[in-house]
Amino acid sequence: MKIEICDLGSEFSKLGDVLAGQIASGKNIILLHGNLGVGKTTLVKRYINATGGNDTDVDSPTFSIVNAYDVSKKTIYHFDLYRLNSLEEIEDIGFMEYIDSGYLCFIEWPEKIAAFLPAERVLTVNISLSSQECREYLIS
Repeated sequence: MKIEICDLGSEFSKLGDVLAGQIASGKNIILLHGNLGVGKTTLVKRYINATGGNDTDVDSPTFSIVNAYDVSKKTIYHFDLYRLNSLEEIEDIGFMEYIDSGYLCFIEWPEKIAAFLPAERVLTVNISLSSQECREYLIS
Protein backbone atom coordinates (compact mmCIF):
# COMPACT_ATOMS: atom_id res chain seq x y z
CA MET A 1 0.00 0.00 0.00
CA LYS A 2 1.28 3.46 -0.90
CA ILE A 3 0.33 6.64 0.99
CA GLU A 4 1.50 10.16 0.20
CA ILE A 5 1.50 12.70 3.03
CA CYS A 6 2.49 16.35 2.77
CA ASP A 7 1.86 17.36 6.40
CA LEU A 8 2.46 14.51 8.81
CA GLY A 9 1.05 16.56 11.68
CA SER A 10 -2.40 17.01 10.17
CA GLU A 11 -2.51 14.00 7.86
CA PHE A 12 -1.07 11.32 10.14
CA SER A 13 -4.43 9.56 10.47
CA LYS A 14 -4.05 8.30 6.87
CA LEU A 15 -0.92 6.44 7.89
CA GLY A 16 -1.89 5.88 11.51
CA ASP A 17 -5.05 3.99 10.59
CA VAL A 18 -3.07 1.61 8.38
CA LEU A 19 -0.41 1.08 11.05
CA ALA A 20 -3.03 0.53 13.77
CA GLY A 21 -4.79 -2.11 11.67
CA GLN A 22 -1.55 -3.95 10.94
CA ILE A 23 -0.42 -3.77 14.58
CA ALA A 24 -3.80 -5.10 15.73
CA SER A 25 -3.33 -8.05 13.38
CA GLY A 26 -0.04 -8.98 15.10
CA LYS A 27 2.51 -6.99 13.10
CA ASN A 28 4.39 -5.48 16.04
CA ILE A 29 7.86 -5.15 14.50
CA ILE A 30 7.90 -2.09 12.25
CA LEU A 31 10.96 -1.81 10.00
CA LEU A 32 11.59 1.78 8.92
CA HIS A 33 13.60 2.18 5.72
CA GLY A 34 14.63 5.48 4.17
CA ASN A 35 17.48 7.86 3.63
CA LEU A 36 19.01 9.89 6.43
CA GLY A 37 16.66 12.72 7.41
CA VAL A 38 13.62 11.40 5.52
CA GLY A 39 11.42 11.26 8.63
CA LYS A 40 11.76 7.86 10.30
CA THR A 41 11.94 9.30 13.82
CA THR A 42 9.20 11.81 12.97
CA LEU A 43 6.90 8.91 12.08
CA VAL A 44 7.59 7.34 15.50
CA LYS A 45 6.91 10.71 17.20
CA ARG A 46 3.56 11.04 15.45
CA TYR A 47 2.60 7.46 16.30
CA ILE A 48 3.48 7.99 19.99
CA ASN A 49 1.42 11.20 20.03
CA ALA A 50 -1.55 9.59 18.26
CA THR A 51 -1.64 6.74 20.79
CA GLY A 52 -1.67 9.01 23.83
CA GLY A 53 2.02 9.41 24.55
CA ASN A 54 4.10 12.54 24.88
CA ASP A 55 5.92 13.02 21.59
CA THR A 56 8.30 15.56 23.15
CA ASP A 57 9.94 12.56 24.85
CA VAL A 58 10.70 10.99 21.46
CA ASP A 59 14.09 11.55 19.92
CA SER A 60 16.35 9.56 17.68
CA PRO A 61 18.06 6.69 19.50
CA THR A 62 21.17 7.11 17.33
CA PHE A 63 23.48 7.16 20.35
CA SER A 64 21.43 5.20 22.88
CA ILE A 65 20.58 2.54 20.23
CA VAL A 66 17.18 1.94 21.87
CA ASN A 67 14.65 4.19 23.57
CA ALA A 68 11.63 2.93 25.49
CA TYR A 69 8.38 4.88 25.74
CA ASP A 70 5.50 4.05 28.07
CA VAL A 71 2.25 4.76 26.25
CA SER A 72 -1.19 3.79 27.53
CA LYS A 73 0.29 1.23 29.96
CA LYS A 74 2.30 -0.41 27.15
CA THR A 75 5.95 -0.11 26.23
CA ILE A 76 7.07 0.89 22.76
CA TYR A 77 10.70 0.31 21.78
CA HIS A 78 12.41 2.51 19.20
CA PHE A 79 15.74 1.29 17.78
CA ASP A 80 18.30 2.98 15.57
CA LEU A 81 20.80 0.39 14.33
CA TYR A 82 22.72 2.81 12.07
CA ARG A 83 25.90 2.81 14.17
CA LEU A 84 26.03 -0.94 14.82
CA ASN A 85 28.48 -2.75 12.60
CA SER A 86 27.91 -6.42 13.35
CA LEU A 87 25.36 -8.94 14.53
CA GLU A 88 27.51 -9.41 17.63
CA GLU A 89 26.96 -5.77 18.61
CA ILE A 90 23.23 -6.24 18.09
CA GLU A 91 23.28 -9.35 20.29
CA ASP A 92 25.26 -7.46 22.96
CA ILE A 93 22.40 -5.00 23.52
CA GLY A 94 19.96 -7.89 24.08
CA PHE A 95 18.09 -7.08 20.88
CA MET A 96 16.18 -10.36 20.62
CA GLU A 97 14.93 -10.00 24.20
CA TYR A 98 13.24 -6.76 23.16
CA ILE A 99 11.78 -8.44 20.08
CA ASP A 100 10.62 -11.47 22.08
CA SER A 101 8.90 -9.20 24.64
CA GLY A 102 5.92 -8.89 22.31
CA TYR A 103 5.88 -5.10 22.65
CA LEU A 104 5.72 -2.82 19.64
CA CYS A 105 9.18 -2.21 18.16
CA PHE A 106 10.06 0.47 15.60
CA ILE A 107 13.44 -0.23 14.01
CA GLU A 108 15.38 2.33 11.98
CA TRP A 109 18.15 0.99 9.72
CA PRO A 110 17.00 -2.65 10.06
CA GLU A 111 18.99 -4.04 7.12
CA LYS A 112 21.44 -5.98 9.31
CA ILE A 113 18.77 -7.88 11.23
CA ALA A 114 15.69 -8.10 9.02
CA ALA A 115 16.43 -11.69 7.96
CA PHE A 116 16.49 -12.83 11.60
CA LEU A 117 13.10 -11.45 12.58
CA PRO A 118 9.86 -13.47 12.71
CA ALA A 119 8.35 -12.61 9.30
CA GLU A 120 4.77 -13.03 10.50
CA ARG A 121 5.25 -10.11 12.93
CA VAL A 122 7.09 -7.74 10.56
CA LEU A 123 5.65 -4.70 8.81
CA THR A 124 7.95 -2.79 6.47
CA VAL A 125 7.59 0.94 5.88
CA ASN A 126 9.73 2.48 3.14
CA ILE A 127 9.80 6.28 3.35
CA SER A 128 10.91 8.49 0.49
CA LEU A 129 10.55 12.09 -0.60
CA SER A 130 7.94 12.46 -3.32
CA SER A 131 8.43 16.24 -3.50
CA GLN A 132 10.04 18.99 -1.41
CA GLU A 133 7.24 18.89 1.19
CA CYS A 134 5.73 15.43 0.70
CA ARG A 135 6.71 11.93 1.72
CA GLU A 136 5.65 8.63 0.24
CA TYR A 137 5.10 5.69 2.58
CA LEU A 138 5.19 2.25 0.98
CA ILE A 139 3.80 -0.26 3.47
CA SER A 140 4.18 -4.01 3.05
